[in-house]
Amino acid sequence: MEITKESITDWLKTLQYTICRSLETEDGLAKFKEENWEREEGGGGRSRVIENGQVIEKGGVMFSAVSGKTPDFLFKEKEHSISGTSPQETTFFATGISIVIHPQSPLVPIIHMNIRYFEMSNGTKWLGGGIDLTPHYIVDEDARFFHKQLKSVCDKHHESYYPKFKTWADDYFFINHRKETRGIGGIFFDRLNQNEFLNFEQNFAFWQDVGRAFAGIYVELMHKNKTKPYTPEQKQWQLLRRGRYVEFNLVYDKGTKFGLETNGRIESILMSLPANASWLYDFKTKQDSEEQNTLNKLKKGINWIS
Repeated sequence: MEITKESITDWLKTLQYTICRSLETEDGLAKFKEENWEREEGGGGRSRVIENGQVIEKGGVMFSAVSGKTPDFLFKEKEHSISGTSPQETTFFATGISIVIHPQSPLVPIIHMNIRYFEMSNGTKWLGGGIDLTPHYIVDEDARFFHKQLKSVCDKHHESYYPKFKTWADDYFFINHRKETRGIGGIFFDRLNQNEFLNFEQNFAFWQDVGRAFAGIYVELMHKNKTKPYTPEQKQWQLLRRGRYVEFNLVYDKGTKFGLETNGRIESILMSLPANASWLYDFKTKQDSEEQNTLNKLKKGINWIS
């Protein structure tokens, strides 16, 4: 297909539909509720939220396509600096899908995916996105499966992409004030356009494959772990780990910041937060416990595949 903002928007809407169908089928009970919304400054979105399922406690597959004056923070922050133009001279268009799934069971991991496209009236454009996994309990076998799937997607396009984007995810999904990663990482990339390896069209094909990979990966992890029994203590640990997830999303997440800075829809922006979370004062795990084992592996640079 010709790559235009209209064709990208249509493709993302179709992806949203297919992902929702896959998740509903594996959950077996809950259905997504849909809400369409408009943004006063331009554009809008289609929010799909699922709650109180057999497997999924709360989740969202959110589509948006917004436009308007380029937000000032893109010109103020060094990592987003855009030279040669000013906010008053440019407009932007941004579209994407953002997904977060919080499961009922502490033995099923939280998952997040975001793929996004951004362009400006001055000709600037880029792709961004990634998938990361946040197990409440880290299981090496599941971590290997997850990272092998992502490596396969990356290697299809360029052998440098998995190690580069895995390191980027380790660095990005890091809760600095806790000195721990949010989970086992995954891949993360931003401002992907034409580079020394692939042109924009080739990178767009990679971006699409990342989006397509989500449903198969997570349905497999749901199916494997959804019927395993768990204890009240494990459920309490899940709530504590959800608290860490909230801390990251409210303090560090760039998507949250972009949504707030561009007057996005608050319900959609904060969909990523769980229905329930917990913060216990000075909680300590028991030595050699499953909980401590998980904390020991919340580090950057782990080779999950070998």
